[in-house]
Amino acid sequence: MANLEYAAAGDAGSHGTRFLIGLLEDSHVRLLGAGQVPSAGWSKGRIADPRALVASLEGAIREAEKCAGVSVASAVVGMGGASIEGLSNRGLYEMGRPREIDAEAVRYAVERALRLNMPADRMILQMSPQDFIVDGRSEYWNPRGACGSRLEAFVHLVTTSVQEHQCLLNAVHQAHLAVEETIFEPFAAAYAAVGPEERAKGVAVVDIGAHSTDLVFYHGDALMVSASLPISGDHFTRDVSQVLCVSFEDAERLKREYGCAMVGLTADNSIIELPSAEGRPPREAPRLDLNRILEARAGELFLYVRQELVKAGMEQEPLDGVVLTGAGALLPGMCDMAERVLNCQARIGLPVGIAAWPRELDNPAWTTAAGLMLYSARLKQNDKPEAEDSGLWGRLFG
Repeated sequence: MANLEYAAAGDAGSHGTRFLIGLLEDSHVRLLGAGQVPSAGWSKGRIADPRALVASLEGAIREAEKCAGVSVASAVVGMGGASIEGLSNRGLYEMGRPREIDAEAVRYAVERALRLNMPADRMILQMSPQDFIVDGRSEYWNPRGACGSRLEAFVHLVTTSVQEHQCLLNAVHQAHLAVEETIFEPFAAAYAAVGPEERAKGVAVVDIGAHSTDLVFYHGDALMVSASLPISGDHFTRDVSQVLCVSFEDAERLKREYGCAMVGLTADNSIIELPSAEGRPPREAPRLDLNRILEARAGELFLYVRQELVKAGMEQEPLDGVVLTGAGALLPGMCDMAERVLNCQARIGLPVGIAAWPRELDNPAWTTAAGLMLYSARLKQNDKPEAEDSGLWGRLFG
């Protein structure tokens, strides 16, 4: 009987901790189990109570393993938040004389691109190749087989805090799991919800979480931008709480039940009931007031997306579309606001390509976890003997 291989993923979000277990079947993944529990241990997108985070992870893992009927020993884990920064770098390999470029030459050029001075508290979380130049000729995605004497590699690096990364690893290890790899969360979301054709045309993936919003931008199938934005789902709720003078919990409920990120898309002339302090009768307010608050914050969020593209020199590159993931994408009108500010089509990003994916998980809050599970499957497929010759390249170009 063949040994069964499992792909597992942990998404330790600020409001919900999710865990998925899938079975590798040839080149596909079939979902076996999913677990979700409320998160604990986070403050403003950073780990504040490691013990509480471990308890959340253990709860989600137990639930997923019970549903799947199997236990797993390792998983791919997502990471995001304010500690993330993206940058691009160049590596040069002067080969001295013209010759055919092989895998070793490409690997050496890429390694040169990874040699950069960073503060002691920063580390490279992920590396993604952009393109290569051979003797001045650009736009080689994979230069192996070309002939030249000078090879330049351009890569995009996602960097993070060493301390935050180690805290996350420690929490996963204390939950009795090995970490296969840590992945930037919108990168994983794109892996689950965005196809190669869409990436090649130019697409931004905006992962809107409770405590952080993270961004990646692909152009020509290369990762060009990665960033963490200073606005998240809780900012919307906090605005409602402060302006309408209600508790944070009541503001979250009002946002979910009546909110819209663009005025005019709902019946704004209706009246909503606002809870008051104990002992006082409820108040009333126009729904328009609520949606004006949310519209202002949504517009600001997508202005930050545009600023990141401009900062990276991508303002002249065509943006074919925006894909929204994360629980914050569920607010009605978010796609409409993205289209207004970024002048392109926008859609909700849902996972595709996973067998037995249940309808109840067709939710952008699960897209990152789905991408992490698919990435775990890819790592295991690249580690098979018949894929050994791909090695690093399977991970870079797969």
